This record gives sequence, C-alpha cells and structure tokens, in this order.
Amino acid sequence: MRLGEVGRLRDELSGFVAEVLGSLPRRDQRRWGECYLRGLMLDGRRKSIQPMAERLPDGNMQALQQFVNQSPWEWTPVRRRIAERLCEVVRPEVWVVDDVSFPKCGRASAGVARQYCGALGKRANCQVAVSVHAATDVASCPLEWELFLPEWLSLNSGREVLAAGCSAVWGLAGRSGGIAGSAVIRCR
Repeated sequence: MRLGEVGRLRDELSGFVAEVLGSLPRRDQRRWGECYLRGLMLDGRRKSIQPMAERLPDGNMQALQQFVNQSPWEWTPVRRRIAERLCEVVRPEVWVVDDVSFPKCGRASAGVARQYCGALGKRANCQVAVSVHAATDVASCPLEWELFLPEWLSLNSGREVLAAGCSAVWGLAGRSGGIAGSAVIRCR
C-alpha cells in the first residue's frame, strides 16, 4: 500500500489497534504498535524497523525498536484476539497444522540448526516454525505459530530464545507436523 492508502485506513486501523492491542498496559505501547502496523502495511521490500521508520511520517526508529525489542508486554492476549477476529471473518471449516522452514546462512538466529529444510528440499541450516491455520476452500490464515527447537539444542540456546521473547516448541525432532502442531495447540 502507498502512504495515502494507509492514511485513508487510519481510523479503521485505530479501531483495530484499540481492540487488539487494548491489553497493552501503556498508551505509548499502543501508539507505537499502531505505527509499526502501518509500517508493515506500506509498500517496501524491507519490513525491518529502519526502512519502515524512514517511510512513515511519524516514524521514530528508536521508539519502534524499543516497542519491538524491549517494551515489556504480554503477547498472548494480542495473538488470541487476532485469532478470534480472524475466525469471525474466515469461519474455518478445517484447522491446518503445518511447518515452514527459513533457510539461514549462519547460526546467529535463535533455533538455527542443520535439519531438514522444506523450502530447499534437503538438510541445511534453517529455522523451522510450526503453525496452526484456520482454513476454508477460499481462505487461510495463521492463528498460532511457534519456533521449533530440536531437543539437542543447548540449554543456553533455549534461554536465548526465551529472552528474545520467542515462544517455542521443544524436543519434537523427527516427529510429524501433527504431533508438533498438537503441542502448539496444547500450549495455549
């Protein structure tokens, strides 16, 4: 979307933010949450903080960075409300449990391991996430997702994942997506 298009949606987006981010304890968190969402909606190949802040008229790189990385807020009620809203719109006929892999060149990201990478069709360094989607024959949307961590990852790696605010499915190496997905569902 272009900036003007996002601007025309600002009232609707503000209502969405009030409902979905209403559990955030501070007004500034909700403000920067809305700014972050507008940045994600804008055209632009890179959706990281700096390019988004540069595209937004009220973009403040430091404030957005703090909202995403350092501002303490409970993400579970936010994701739950988004899932409820999506289910109201999609009216799912089935639940799809899937895994998705993200090829990685190094090992600096949380959960990167040499494992089967579906995106490449072979073993490679990658991250794997398990997701649950609401689906019909014309629509699908993710409702819940977790970073998959092979059970052999060190305890320190697990601490890094949790410290980064990520949620994770532990120790399901070699298991089917259905088993991993049921673990995601049970966590909620």
